[in-house]
Amino acid sequence: MANCPYCKKPVHIDAARSEAPESRRVKKEVFGWLKKEIMYSCPHCDAVLGFGSYFGGFLTGRPK
Repeated sequence: MANCPYCKKPVHIDAARSEAPESRRVKKEVFGWLKKEIMYSCPHCDAVLGFGSYFGGFLTGRPK
């Protein structure tokens, strides 16, 4: 289990497969049509934990 570097509370990275309560799952916001931009944030303090991008999102349907 990981901890938020800002508020030090426990968080679970993989929300889709995690059996952790909703209050501990990292928030994931996805934007874009062809190139997906992803922002991950802490569920407790809403601090941004990281960014990601994925090219080809429309063609493959990922990430969701």
